[in-house]
Amino acid sequence: MSKRYAFIGLGHLGGNLAASLLRHGFAVTAFDRDPTAVERLVALGATAAASPAAAAAWAGNAITCLPSPKVSEAVLTGADGLLEGLPKGGTWIEMSTNGRDEILRLAALASAKGVETLECPVTGGVHLAAVGKITALVGGDAALYERHRPAIEAMCAKSFLMGPVGSAAVIKVITNMLAFIHLVAAGEALMLAKQGGLDLAQSYHAIVASSGNSFVHETESQLILNGSYDIGFTMDLALKDLGFALAMAEQSGVPLDLASRVNAIFEQGKAAYGGGAWSTQIVKLLEDAVDADLRAPGFPSKLEA
Repeated sequence: MSKRYAFIGLGHLGGNLAASLLRHGFAVTAFDRDPTAVERLVALGATAAASPAAAAAWAGNAITCLPSPKVSEAVLTGADGLLEGLPKGGTWIEMSTNGRDEILRLAALASAKGVETLECPVTGGVHLAAVGKITALVGGDAALYERHRPAIEAMCAKSFLMGPVGSAAVIKVITNMLAFIHLVAAGEALMLAKQGGLDLAQSYHAIVASSGNSFVHETESQLILNGSYDIGFTMDLALKDLGFALAMAEQSGVPLDLASRVNAIFEQGKAAYGGGAWSTQIVKLLEDAVDADLRAPGFPSKLEA
């Protein structure tokens, strides 16, 4: 078992995952294009690296948590990339969300350099990552998973080995697709409650205790009712993940009527509020359409585990 990891990508999610490694006694060398993000992790005990290659050479294994397959490929294969620093027999653990084709292609590039790949996207939200309670969806060789399981369990409360590389990408795309469908549905439900003259706080709690409840309603509806919408996940990221689901559906011949409609709604949301707007602001389309805000006292501006 290695106790040393390079960590590349210290955004809302990656910064919390790397911090969990440090809390559990792992040695972390970090790189991010944002020096402030690196400084935050160094303050927790990490070592700053000048490049992904330098970080990987020091650690022998590397973890990435990045916004898109394009960025993952650049970090993996570009000048001063991970494959320039990782030794043969080293491991690349990819915690970004990718489509199946993308992770298989990138894993093949790593394999050609003698580097093994473990895909490990996570699900549950940034607030759970902050306290090490997020869930890992793993794809890769079972023995490789066991080798790095202590590090995965330091970052994640639960982990599921789904099968070979590519398997985790499939289930992650499915879970994200469901989350975005649930988010749009939760907004519509709350608006019906408001327009029906109900108390929104009481309606929230009644739904939580009902057969119509969902994880997304329990969590993200609170941010809508607060008005902050601050989920730490953007419209652009939602559209990326919905695009993976629709591409997978096209390849496999599965008609996804709900996912297609929700994708179109998120395209509207991006056009209205920008790709950097929080994904929960998709509900603002409905608020704006009927000129009614979904607000209630007693709900937090950020989620806590």
